[in-house]
Order: sequence, then structure tokens, then C-alpha cells
Amino acid sequence: METPDFGIPPQLARRMSMAEQYEYLRTRLTRRRTLVTAGAVASGLLAGCSTASGSTVASPAPAPATSRVRGAAVRPFGRHLAFGADPKTRMRISWQVPFAVERPFVRVGLRPDDLSRRVEAEVRNLHTPGVQGVRPAVEQYYVHAALDGLKPGTTYYYGVGHDGWDPVSPVHRSTITSFRTAPATPERFVFTAFGDQGVGTAASTNDHVLLRQKPAFHLHAGDICYADVNGAGKKTDGYDPQFWDLFLKQTETVAKSVPWMVTTGNHDMEAWYSPDGYGGQLARFSLPDSGFDPHGAPGVYAFTYGNVGFVALDANDVSYEIPANFGHTGGRQTKWLDRTLGELRAAKDVDFVVVFFHHCAYSTSQHASDGGVRKEWLPLFAKHQVDLVINGHNHVYERTDAIRQGEVGRTVPIGASTDPQRDGIVYVTAGGGGRNLYSFPTGVKDSYEGHVTRHNEVKTFHWTKSQAPSAETVEWSRVRYTGFSFLSVEAEAGTTPRLKVSALAQSGERIDHFEVRRGG
Repeated sequence: METPDFGIPPQLARRMSMAEQYEYLRTRLTRRRTLVTAGAVASGLLAGCSTASGSTVASPAPAPATSRVRGAAVRPFGRHLAFGADPKTRMRISWQVPFAVERPFVRVGLRPDDLSRRVEAEVRNLHTPGVQGVRPAVEQYYVHAALDGLKPGTTYYYGVGHDGWDPVSPVHRSTITSFRTAPATPERFVFTAFGDQGVGTAASTNDHVLLRQKPAFHLHAGDICYADVNGAGKKTDGYDPQFWDLFLKQTETVAKSVPWMVTTGNHDMEAWYSPDGYGGQLARFSLPDSGFDPHGAPGVYAFTYGNVGFVALDANDVSYEIPANFGHTGGRQTKWLDRTLGELRAAKDVDFVVVFFHHCAYSTSQHASDGGVRKEWLPLFAKHQVDLVINGHNHVYERTDAIRQGEVGRTVPIGASTDPQRDGIVYVTAGGGGRNLYSFPTGVKDSYEGHVTRHNEVKTFHWTKSQAPSAETVEWSRVRYTGFSFLSVEAEAGTTPRLKVSALAQSGERIDHFEVRRGG
């Protein structure tokens, strides 16, 4: 393993803003300290050890990533969960190891002191080639286990390991944690959502604050880590794969017990692994197989939890703004979406349908709205009466009124209720996950709970197929907040099903809330 230095290679620095350079240096310093310690432990030595004569012996250089070390010295990290196709009976457990290991596994059981079931895991080795003068070659090892045949509504305890590292041994027992499967029949639950997270203090704080909401799972609307700092989906982008090590360690505090359901943003197109840039995502995450080709677009899937159907989409496929992967599914994703929305809307136990993806259908901030998303998907959302759409991409919180046929179908002030069958669809930009914040157009003020300003038209734009912005003046921008934040949504079943949608700032203060009801 090559120890990184403190500087930013010039080729990379030229592609980064000052804020990105600061965050890069801060996180590289943190990683350097971590890797020096890990390398010393893996070699069985500590820096500055003394001999019997009292002289000091220098520690050897950390072992290269491709070398094998004793399994007892390789500590798993970065645990993150995801549902299988059926959240009632299937869970996917993923983690990372800093070196290659033998025979990885998960132990699972109904009590932390009885992890009698052992499930084999697979290692997905991800090689990132070096770029002279920019970065060395990097080997990363991601491990995945599929747990099927679980009981609905049940808490399971688990630990991850490999030859030489067993989570049930007394020294490692503290690593055992738990998850809970979806209930057999619909009942009240909470889920959270944001996009555009990255690595840093704000991103970590959001994790801790949302964990206090006790969510059943979390939706991540893309731009997960920002290892690719440009997000153009090209090999000329600045890229440091070791940011993923930092991200998964940061996120483990919540994702080890809360399924982390990600989709794909433009910064997640990492062109060094495959023509579509999704080789990295395929290595790092195990997501539900919903009948769409997971190897072509890993962020495209659907699942049902309680009385709500959820659909994740890859908006890179239809984005006019950032065309690196425009049309890469040949229209298959849109056909799948039509079919999947129809199936969810016809399901007798599904009251609501929530769709989440990265690029915004309706926003007035820096990236504004994507005309490709509007053209390809909005007619299907209307056709199947989608109840809520969640986006990222713009690093703010913004929420629309109910929109029907591109215009305000019904105003939805803070605290109001809306019925998608009658009013149209509410679109939420939840891009305050932790990355540097954006702003709204000049002269447009924030307007949120407790700080409502006069509602005016907003001059903004949308992206056209020629990658040119087209100006538009809109009335649908109802709530705006320039700050780190996330969504917390409470779903209720029963005779009067509803989605109680709240947006929370990092302080825990509520900045928006409204309800979605059907037939009410």
C-alpha cells in the first residue's frame, strides 16, 4: 500500500474548486494517519519499537494492497446494508477489507450470543489503474453476502468475518450489530432521504441526525461519495478511489443497521472501470434485482416496504445536462419504469408510490431542471399517479407545489395536504446531504417553516437536448432552504393512509412539512 503524501497533484488540483481542495487535503491527512497505523499492525510491528539493547528499529513500509497479511490483522470496515428484492425476507450485507482475505462470511442469528447461521460471502476486487503524476494504482476489496429466507418483522443480529477474524470471538464480539426485516403486513414506518453526501463534517452530522429518526431504511438519491470530483463521467475527471474508504467508514455508523438504498448520480459515473462507469458501483453495493439488467444500470430497481412501493432510477440515462451516459439503456429503462409503475399501482397492498433519482425534474438552483427527465419520465409519473418524487443534484432543499402538466395543479403551503389524483405531484430536491451548498437565483430568498417569505415567481431555466439552458419563469417553487438537511417521511397504513413528509435541518429543526393523501 503506498502511503499518500499531503499535496494535491497539479493535474487533479486544476479540476477542483478551493473548497474541494480543502476537503481533499483534510481527508487525505485523515487517511494517511489511518493507513500508517493499519500498515504497522498488519506487519505485526509498531513504529518505534525498542530492541532488548534499547535501540530503536524503524518499521517497514506498509504492505502493498495486493499482498496477503494474516487474517487476524485485517479488520473489516464500512458495513452497509441493502434490501434484497423482498425486504420482508432478504437482506444484503456488504463491507470492505483493506487486504485480500480468505473465506469471508457473515454470522447471523436471533440473539447476539447465538449467531449459529453462517453464510458465505463473495469478494469483489476493484482495481483502479494508476495515472502517472496523479495517483498510484489502487486495489480495493469489497465483500458481499446474501441473506435469504428471513422472517418478516424480525430483528436479526450479525457479524462479519473471514479466516482469522471471527465476530463471535471475545475480542471481536463488540462488532456484532443488528437489522430488522420489513413487517409481514403494512404498519407505520419512517424512511429518510437525501442526495449529494460526500465525505466531511456536514455529511457525517447528517448521518447522526437522521439515525435519531429511527428510519426503517434510507434513500440516497445519488452523488454518493464524490471520489470523482468533476462528475462528467470521463477519464479526464479528477478521481481518487480512496475517498470510498473514507466514505464507507463514515457511513458505517448508520448503514450497518439501516439499509442504505442508493441510486446513481453523475459523480457516480467512474469511467475507469467500464464504458458506462458503473463498475465501481457494482463492486461496492449489492442492490435489489428487480428484473432490470443490474449489470447495465445498478441504480435501477424497485422494492415494496409496507404500503409503499419505491422505484430507483438512473437519470444519467436521460439527462440533457450531462450526456456521458445519455441513452445508454437504449430506452429499456423507461419501458421498465412504465411496466413497474403499472405493477405497483395495481398491487392491492400498495397505497403510495415514491420515485427517487438524481437529476432534478423541477428545481431553480444551480443545475436547475433537466429537460430530458421531464420529457422521458414525467408523462409516466402522471400516467401512474406517482405520489412523491425525490431528487438530489442541487445542493439545497427545495419543494414544489403539486404540479400537473408542467404547471401548478394546486398550491401546497407548508403544513398542507395534497392528493396526487386530484392535484398533481410534489417534487422534492433533497440535495443537502453534506456536500458544499449551492444557492438560489439572485434575489430569490429562502422560504421555509418559521421563515416564510412572500411567494413570487422565480426566473430560472431548464436544460435542453443541445445542452443549452432555456430560460423559464416558474411559480411552483414553494419552499427553499440553503442548508444541510434531509427528508424524514412517516408512512401510515389503515383506513386513511398518508405520507407525512418532513424536512429537517442538521439542527433537528423542521424546515418543511406536508401530507400526501389519496382520495382524501
